[in-house]
Amino acid sequence: MRDIQNREDIQYLVETFYQKALKDELIGPVFNAANFSLEAHVPVMVTFWETILLDVVTYKGNPMLKHITLDKTVPLEPEHFDRWMSIWTMTVTDKFNGLNAQQAVNRADSIAKLMRFKIAANRK
Repeated sequence: MRDIQNREDIQYLVETFYQKALKDELIGPVFNAANFSLEAHVPVMVTFWETILLDVVTYKGNPMLKHITLDKTVPLEPEHFDRWMSIWTMTVTDKFNGLNAQQAVNRADSIAKLMRFKIAANRK
């Protein structure tokens, strides 16, 4: 296996992840309840991860605010983040190996933990 090297690798990773996540019994319904559009979301996630992993600054959104807003419509619970992280980690490690792949897992874990904290704090 090789490392994540370019935008095409990230595109493949993100698409493979969502193929699994949308079918998952726990987090799949979250996406469906949120009127999730794969066609709209995948390009955003590709630019997000391209910015994080390859230092190509293409992402200009605020994922924290988007998830805090989403939580008001579809409650995002700790188990949702745990499952998201499990599927993400499995997808990354099944498809890639190397520094960027490890960074994809580490950064996702940090982001998930921060989102869980901020969402819980915002509910108070």
